[in-house]
Amino acid sequence: MSLSPSPVLTEHLTRLTDALRRTIARRRPWFELIDVSAFSRPDSLSGAISRTHKNVSYFRVNYLSILALVLAASLLSHPLSLFALVSLIAAWLVLYLLRPAEQPLVLFNRTFSDLETMWSLIGLTIFVVFLTDIGSLLISSVLIGIGIVCLHGVFRDPEDLFLDDQDLAGSGMFSIISGGSVPPATTPAAVSHV
Repeated sequence: MSLSPSPVLTEHLTRLTDALRRTIARRRPWFELIDVSAFSRPDSLSGAISRTHKNVSYFRVNYLSILALVLAASLLSHPLSLFALVSLIAAWLVLYLLRPAEQPLVLFNRTFSDLETMWSLIGLTIFVVFLTDIGSLLISSVLIGIGIVCLHGVFRDPEDLFLDDQDLAGSGMFSIISGGSVPPATTPAAVSHV
């Protein structure tokens, strides 16, 4: 069994890595995030919400990094959960995503169709995530990360930040999915002559 990825998967992975590189390039300096002189108590609830909105727009990539760090620390502190999650991801990759479509999965002298393989993996995923402590671990670590981000967003005064709403609109890791603006391609556009 060859583990070479299909051209479609390779294209998707290339797009994902390019989007990730563009997103990381938009990261703000960390010293700007932790500038102690910029912290103050908000005047009202609406002021706190406004601060949080502006800070999330400005420090979006930094906040995603903090969430990822909290999630990684949580998983590293629970090695069995990390092992189970990595095993689940490996099962999806080997048994479904990286397996050539023309080569059926054969286990114990039984041939499984793609649909049977997918439903088996979905069942395994539901079991591993929701019926073990991995689901609660992931949810609790994401909630802790969101709590850290919200606390920072409320108490960090965004008055000294340069916010360009047009530049920030449609940016971020999920801008391709949500239909945000995509930076111009580096390849020249085709010109047609009539």
